[in-house]
Amino acid sequence: MTQVKMTVNGKSVSGDVEGRTLLADFLREGLRLTGTHIGCDTSQCGACVVHVNGEAVKSCTALALDLDGAEVVTIEGMANPDGSLSVIQQAFQDHHGLQCGFCTPGMVMSAAALLKDNPKPSEHEVRDYLEGNICRCTGYHNIVKAIMAASGQDVTQIAAE
Repeated sequence: MTQVKMTVNGKSVSGDVEGRTLLADFLREGLRLTGTHIGCDTSQCGACVVHVNGEAVKSCTALALDLDGAEVVTIEGMANPDGSLSVIQQAFQDHHGLQCGFCTPGMVMSAAALLKDNPKPSEHEVRDYLEGNICRCTGYHNIVKAIMAASGQDVTQIAAE
């Protein structure tokens, strides 16, 4: 066991991990931050997306030990300081961008990364960016609408695909 220290959602944390401990497992089991979901264990679904040093990362592919000293933001860290929903989270609620909710944390984290890099993406750019996230319920239409709305764009012309 080796001690790892990192900043998670603005708070300094540490824990003992084995060399093979995935970031997703450290977050869920070590820190009890269960908003990060594990859907496939093969890096295919995107339910485990978190931000590491400002970049979207599938936490099922990153070793916690390799992230010693990193800054990590999970879905639990996305809310506003007063606890209200972030613009992206609110847009997902307002535009029904979720059904069962399993993929939602990863979708929100991916959306935040996209909007950080591209504040006004086109519908095509949103759909392209979400290629690494799987949703089995919504068909993506309302997720795309939510992301476009969070970017401040008109969503009335978004076509269902």
